[in-house]
Amino acid sequence: MTITQVFIWLFISIAVILFTIIVLKLNPAIGLIIGSMVMGLGCGMSLTDTMDTIGKGFGNLMTGIGIPIGLGVILGKLLEDSGGARVIAETLVKKAGPKMALYALGFAAFLLAIPVFFDITFIILVPLAIEVAKNMKKPLPYTIGAITISAAGAHTLVPPTPNPLAAASIFHFDLGIMVLVGAIVCFFATTLGEFIYFKMLDHGFWNAATDETGAISVAEEEPLPEHAPSFGASLIPLLLPVVCIIMSTVGNAFGYKSTLVDFLSNKITAMLLGTIAAYIIALPALGAKGCEKSANHGVDTCGIVLFVTGAGGSFGAVISGTGFADIVQKGLGSMSTVPLVVILTGFGLAVLFRVALGSGTVASITSMNIMAPFAATCPIHPVFIALACLAGGISIGHVNDSGFWVVTNMSGYTVKGGLKSYTIGGVFLAVFTMIVCVTAALIAH
Repeated sequence: MTITQVFIWLFISIAVILFTIIVLKLNPAIGLIIGSMVMGLGCGMSLTDTMDTIGKGFGNLMTGIGIPIGLGVILGKLLEDSGGARVIAETLVKKAGPKMALYALGFAAFLLAIPVFFDITFIILVPLAIEVAKNMKKPLPYTIGAITISAAGAHTLVPPTPNPLAAASIFHFDLGIMVLVGAIVCFFATTLGEFIYFKMLDHGFWNAATDETGAISVAEEEPLPEHAPSFGASLIPLLLPVVCIIMSTVGNAFGYKSTLVDFLSNKITAMLLGTIAAYIIALPALGAKGCEKSANHGVDTCGIVLFVTGAGGSFGAVISGTGFADIVQKGLGSMSTVPLVVILTGFGLAVLFRVALGSGTVASITSMNIMAPFAATCPIHPVFIALACLAGGISIGHVNDSGFWVVTNMSGYTVKGGLKSYTIGGVFLAVFTMIVCVTAALIAH
């Protein structure tokens, strides 16, 4: 098939996915599977090959990230219900003082969004954002912007959330590299994004008359549980998996090999240890039955996350199975080995999926599956190709993204206000992440 024909079928499959989700109100995972079938059959794959590829794409992705995601959800839920998440956020803001409170709030969102999904992180921190805004005598968009930019950045770029966790599996590189590079790039992107966003607010970017509804839908905050964990204890479940994962990466850098280190740095082992630590610190506040209830609730919410993530893997696998990457490589010719071209192609594809489908997870995972074959011939570390796809996946979130409505409704924003907050925040993250990727591509070239 020609590159034009493949792109036509890609657009048709995206349209089918949107139709099933928006018009037929089917679950996004079902829509992705139907779209995968349309893509495979339209591009000449047989019925059997199409369905086998859908199954393999789902299974291969879940093999690499299914258990760690499940453990991460339980860890985050225990941290949330025990009060540990609030303790971390409130302590950081209090210690930072008035001048740095906005950045401290952002850093709290950064830390919490590593194991806790964006929506939950935002819900946890909105009451604190309102309190900080009152104390600083600043309009609410300042504190909401800090949370939105930092939480979205960590959720997108730092494992063990699905997108960055999948990156290491899809591109076959050390997860510790994704943790280290993702965290550094994310910190750079979120800090710079917040700084510029605050300056825009200072210069009249926000118009309360048109950007706010005046109704903030935040439930009354419950008091912290008795015997809630301390700040130091609450950090242990967050930091322990990160330390374990990067042990092997640091050891390899210095030529040190150890079976024990390899075992501890395995993503399943690391997340299991972090989850056990979360159980231990939550036990005094929740009790054994409370911990069990919290973990079970986490597992319940985890199911749809795994289903949608796996279906995104299926869609990406079918697109790859059509020979899409080979066709693109032929179309680009010798340019397909130029790092800058590869980086921009991965970013562009992810932006396309992000704008069309709304899901950053699907956008990132699909584009990474497509770009994975380029890593073998491109003289740049695959972590930067992954970052470009992840940047595209967070780039332009709008009305077809659930995160957009969480921020808009809970903050008392109009749709225009949501675009000025959630969407602009994602654009900043994408741009500043791409600055790092493009710089790396130019150095490699």
